[in-house]
Amino acid sequence: MQPALLEPARRVPRRPRQSDRDWLLRCYVLRGADALAGSVITYAVPLLVLTLTHSVMWTGLAFLLEWLPRLAAVVLGGAMVDRYSPQTAVLATSLARGAAALLTLVGMSVGLGVAVVLAFGIAAGMLAEGSFLAVESLGSEASRRAGTQIHRVQSRCTAIDRSAALLGPLIGGALLLAGPALLLTTVAVLSSVTITMALVMHTPRTRLRLAAEARRERARDVFAGGIDGVLRTPALAWLIGTLAAANFVLGVLQVSTPITVAQDLHRSTAATGLVWSVAAGASLLAALAAKPAIDRFGVFAVILTSSVVACTAAGAAAIAPTLTTYTAAVGTVMAAEGAATVALRTARARLIPARRFSATLATCVLLVLVPLPLAGLLVFAVPAANVRALLFATAVATAVATAFCLVGLHGHRDAYEHPAAEPTAHKAEDLQTQAA
Repeated sequence: MQPALLEPARRVPRRPRQSDRDWLLRCYVLRGADALAGSVITYAVPLLVLTLTHSVMWTGLAFLLEWLPRLAAVVLGGAMVDRYSPQTAVLATSLARGAAALLTLVGMSVGLGVAVVLAFGIAAGMLAEGSFLAVESLGSEASRRAGTQIHRVQSRCTAIDRSAALLGPLIGGALLLAGPALLLTTVAVLSSVTITMALVMHTPRTRLRLAAEARRERARDVFAGGIDGVLRTPALAWLIGTLAAANFVLGVLQVSTPITVAQDLHRSTAATGLVWSVAAGASLLAALAAKPAIDRFGVFAVILTSSVVACTAAGAAAIAPTLTTYTAAVGTVMAAEGAATVALRTARARLIPARRFSATLATCVLLVLVPLPLAGLLVFAVPAANVRALLFATAVATAVATAFCLVGLHGHRDAYEHPAAEPTAHKAEDLQTQAA
């Protein structure tokens, strides 16, 4: 365990300055627009492929191709964010995503069909990881300004993400009914909002100094530093294991839901959007309730309870006989995941040093995302009749892996459980900001 993790954090003023409030507002708007665009794309691409091909194999392949390139994007994403700035990264990825949406619209109009949709899914997935790392870096800056109230900022950020997850399937499903053209145009419009917010946000001078230092390092060295940061912090390593296990079952659940709803429960593909919207609503409520739960019971208690509920509900979704019971099970999984996300992000913000946040975060994200393309590959390989059996087996395997990781996470809880566990780097950077 790193000794620096146990040193007390500097307290911040109770009443933030007007400039800080304005900055936070822009940060939240940027995060919301980016998350909504990503949510629409994530749920619309597999559904659009299923609509065009009526094939389980193609749906699994679309999910695999959407997530696999993201791993490569993560490798360089953290280094690029540190090298330049989070605002610059958001600006670049938003411009590219808007252009990709318009090019896809042109490609579909000339009859390229599934091929151009798959290409758009690949490009959008890679760009989403770059923007995610940048937005998370901005969230880290907001957390440092919050001092001992990190979980309050993380609760708000998670609520924004869950709101986007709630609206994404509804917007995606409704727009698909009107045709892919309106959906792609909406993605381009949301990208323009994030571009505007990135242009009006200002990078603190401390961040500019860090960016200048990052330019002298190669991306390989930056990524190696992130690996070293994970290995030197046992609590962070166990945290990554817990997140990776949860993502495995969530990936299988996400890619199998359109198949289960359309072919097993004999409902229209539009019902998939309803399932995920209900689930996202439950997740949003759970994320909002997580803050007082962390205040009262602690970070680990929330992670433990949420993990048990999520694994149990995922198993229930695999055997749910009706759309109502399936929706309830998926909603329970996502509610548990929403509460756990607030707790896990709170722990992660306390464990990752501020100076190398983006590089270390990129390493964490890479390890956490590995199970998602694996989920797409499994659904691609398994016959449609066995998809729900695959989900049940995944829920059991996730329960075992999560239990193992939680034992290790419990042994290092002093590193992330208390507000006094803020990294020293956070304190140092705050002092530098004041001096600047």
